[in-house]
Amino acid sequence: MPRKKSQTENKTLTITLKHSAIGRSQVQKDTLKALGFKKLNQTISKVDNPAIRGMIKTVEHLVEVKEEA
Repeated sequence: MPRKKSQTENKTLTITLKHSAIGRSQVQKDTLKALGFKKLNQTISKVDNPAIRGMIKTVEHLVEVKEEA
């Protein structure tokens, strides 16, 4: 029997880096790097899951997040 998709499997998050990481803690810098940011105002898309949500929570004051279906 095929596995049902949960609601979060279809969602993606569009994340934009709005503030610089200069002067921030090393944990926050490493989180931005792990998310894939290299430049200011760069936008990336990630699948919505608890791991990504936790990373966003760490740097929520530096990024802007939009949910897409």
